[in-house]
Amino acid sequence: EASGGTPEAQAADGRKLDADIAASGEDTPAPDMASGKDSQPDGAGRDTVSDAKASEGGTATAQVSGGHAQGGTAVVNAPGTAKDPREGHGRPAHSEESSGRATGADDAAEAESKRSRGAPVVIERSYVDSSFVLRTRWQTATGEATITEFMPVGDRRASLVRRVECISGTVTIHQEILVRFGYGEAVPWVYRINDEDTGAESIVGMAGPDAIVLHGSRLPMSEHRRHRGDFTMQAGEVVDFELCWFPSHRKVPPMCDVDEKLEETLAYWRNWCSRFPPQGEYHEMVKRSLLVLRALTHESTGGIVAAPTTSLPEQFGGERNWDYRYVWLRDAALTLESMMTHGYEQEALEWRNWLLRAVAGDPEDLQIMYGLAGERQLAERELDQFPGYMDSKPVRVGNGAYGQYQGDVIGEVMVVLEKLRNMGQQEDHFSWPLQKSLLHYAEKHFYNRDHGIWEMRGEKQYFTHSRVMMWAAFDRGVRAVRDHGLDGEDDHWVRLRDELRDEIMEHGFNKEINSFTQTYDNTEVDASLLVIAQVGFVKYDDDLMLGTVARLERDLLDEAGLLMRYRTEAGVDGLAPGEYPFLACSFWLVEQYARSGRIGDARKLMDQLVGYANELGLLSEEYDTANKRMAGNYPQAFSHLALIRAADAINGRAQEAL
Repeated sequence: EASGGTPEAQAADGRKLDADIAASGEDTPAPDMASGKDSQPDGAGRDTVSDAKASEGGTATAQVSGGHAQGGTAVVNAPGTAKDPREGHGRPAHSEESSGRATGADDAAEAESKRSRGAPVVIERSYVDSSFVLRTRWQTATGEATITEFMPVGDRRASLVRRVECISGTVTIHQEILVRFGYGEAVPWVYRINDEDTGAESIVGMAGPDAIVLHGSRLPMSEHRRHRGDFTMQAGEVVDFELCWFPSHRKVPPMCDVDEKLEETLAYWRNWCSRFPPQGEYHEMVKRSLLVLRALTHESTGGIVAAPTTSLPEQFGGERNWDYRYVWLRDAALTLESMMTHGYEQEALEWRNWLLRAVAGDPEDLQIMYGLAGERQLAERELDQFPGYMDSKPVRVGNGAYGQYQGDVIGEVMVVLEKLRNMGQQEDHFSWPLQKSLLHYAEKHFYNRDHGIWEMRGEKQYFTHSRVMMWAAFDRGVRAVRDHGLDGEDDHWVRLRDELRDEIMEHGFNKEINSFTQTYDNTEVDASLLVIAQVGFVKYDDDLMLGTVARLERDLLDEAGLLMRYRTEAGVDGLAPGEYPFLACSFWLVEQYARSGRIGDARKLMDQLVGYANELGLLSEEYDTANKRMAGNYPQAFSHLALIRAADAINGRAQEAL
């Protein structure tokens, strides 16, 4: 069962694979990055796809397609299933307002249509308890089946386990697997082996440094450079599979004990959540958001990816398609803040240690983002063999923004490390000297224009948000010396801080429009201006801030009441105009409302935003309100981070006190 073929045929198969994924219309399980052993910075060798698609006529199906599909649909849970994390937040989780394109479970109308055609129906999909063990319940014309999928935690191997159980009647399972490495360009050599002890058969695929093995008792057969197969199950039967990646020079790993790994994985997540304190309103969504942040954290290195996907479009059919599988200092710093604010100090320390390793060396080599282990070379390239999600090209690997100068990043890091000190964490011989070097770096670039928080690909500007965050960096340096007794040039940093304040008030606030502005050179506004109050440059209820909020509401709120990042038609970002609302910005607006006394507006907007999560409680980067679907990479750490801050503001949790 060897596979081969011409490069042209391989590319064609890669395009077909991507088209299959894009057409599937199903969400995938949330990736558990805590299990990402031996991962490569650009994800090469991790693009194996197990793609089992629905077939008409009573066949239960399952799919794992690499994280390409999204959605925003609420579902009707079956009796006795796990609680939807959006429930209890001011309106029902399954209201008409929050329903959109189907994700995992079919809505009532779609389910009825499928039943009338004899097609299988997903009647429930949820995580088991507070975990990332995904359980999907299928109903066919002849019976019901449950499919449980998870990535084992703590076993030092990168695998996906799938358990299929027939609950009632008889169910025919169709499975299909197509293995390609190197983003669809490397066709593996595929063969079968038998376990020396048990005699069990497995399928192995190998190409260059990468290999996968599929274990299971009902393996598919080779057919046209992929593997397909059907098998029928009776009530009470259970069939297990494990798809495991391993370095091709190592011995093929045996199949895991599924019962043991399932219990270990559930126990891991139960234990992790046991430290989670009551939150008041939005308890379940805050908990799920913290779980997402943990799942996006690499178990070995502590690096936190912004999202586990690449090139899911910010505008369907457009070019705003980026690779988010890297560690942004900004996002990771905000994650640290959320973790320590909610009782996870150890995770915060792990990230601080990652930061110290990643940025160690000459401060001039500082980057805004790194690979999971601190890799620095993240060159961006385009994968022409793929048509892109919903014809959104190009599909990108790597991210050219790693070479940008963004003046706000040092401030983000210094703000969160100050909060860590306020919680009682002591600096050591490495951590504080490194922070002083970061401040020296900020001083060296004191007068430099930058690309801004949104990584503009147009001309560099003096972005008001960036200048405020630079102010915050020096402010926290001063606090470290005067409040915590650390050594440093506090008088010098005070002068730099005060110079920045005067500059910002002169050039970054426009009295004619009574608002802070996006840049010193225009009168546009930007959602990032909401961060000005978050870092203490002005108070949330300061007239300067309230005027800015009024301008943001006038210029950037869309018809659905969501806040755009900025007006893309203004041309500042150097790209063709058009994108959907960035969810984090609207969560920032919730926080601003709550902190400035507009608690009714805060709750109303928060309930709307929470309703955009799918039934698993996951959020993408943006949301297309017209078509009721998620947009951008998914799940997105930034969206979940901002959700946590917004909930804290509504619940009166004073993060700024830290």
